[in-house]
Amino acid sequence: MSIRDSRTEAGEGTSRAATIVERRAALGNRPYAPALPPLAVRLAAPRGFCAGVERAVRIVEAALLRFGRPVYVRHQIVHNDTVVAELEAKGAIFVEDLAEVPEGARLVFSAHGVAKAVTAAAARRGLAVLDATCPLVGKVHREAERHAAAGRHVLMVGHAGHPEVAGTIGQLPEGAITLVETLAGAEAVLPPPGPLAFVTQTTLSVEDTAEIVAALRRRFPGIVGPKREDICYATANRQAAVRAIAAGADLVVVLGGAHSSNTRRLCEVAKRAGAGRVRLLARPEDLAWEELRGVEVLGVTASASAPEALVEGLLRRLAGRFALAVEERRTAVEDVVFRLPPPLG
Repeated sequence: MSIRDSRTEAGEGTSRAATIVERRAALGNRPYAPALPPLAVRLAAPRGFCAGVERAVRIVEAALLRFGRPVYVRHQIVHNDTVVAELEAKGAIFVEDLAEVPEGARLVFSAHGVAKAVTAAAARRGLAVLDATCPLVGKVHREAERHAAAGRHVLMVGHAGHPEVAGTIGQLPEGAITLVETLAGAEAVLPPPGPLAFVTQTTLSVEDTAEIVAALRRRFPGIVGPKREDICYATANRQAAVRAIAAGADLVVVLGGAHSSNTRRLCEVAKRAGAGRVRLLARPEDLAWEELRGVEVLGVTASASAPEALVEGLLRRLAGRFALAVEERRTAVEDVVFRLPPPLG
């Protein structure tokens, strides 16, 4: 064999070997690449947008499509910066004070609801209002009004400063509602003499609220409560779902806004249910890789005001570093849909 022939044969052999390696790589068999470490992911279900949040976001989007830019929104439509940023890009302008809205402009009230004084101020300025108040928050407003009409002083279980609480208190004349924030507050509250009733914020911890209500019923045996639970179905379902993934998880990630009540409650429930650590993330990119050191089981959920896209983004990011084994644990099926208000519905 000539020197040229031997070189050609050697070259062909090298080429064949390279082709085999390339085929193995194409099939995902990479013998020289380090294997990705395993990570078990427990995905809570239900999670993410509830019907009230879905409706509120759709109201803003539909208003922009029908009436054009800009559409003003009083307060964040829901407590999630990602949602707000996406709507701002489409032409929504978020304000806290009605004075920031030009007279005659189109205005959307957020899902949290507003006091009657805000509704009256908008009417005086000739604003074209679309009300995105969650129907379940509206139910609490009507309960409070009925109790007041029946001569009952109302105790509201909720968090001071939350817009839903401000909106509910603002349905009645000043002094007609007393806020109760904690179990200690329930034990200490001294309402005026006479008949009593209670209502609750819709996004509270189910367990904490049950303790507070039990204390109120013990102290005031004649107190009247809602015929159906004020804490909304979605809040209760998401808390049950995170409870189901938390026990034995090294870390539970809750996707949602730091200023969102229902998001913070999910963090509390996960910790109580036995999660090793709990991390609230506004965005998937906020999770530092060192936080996953030693984590073998990761729980993931999203609050009622957080879009599913955040969960998908987190899973994509994790898949670049880990061999994921994803298990969805479903504790309830939701089929609630709320209609859009006129003239959008």
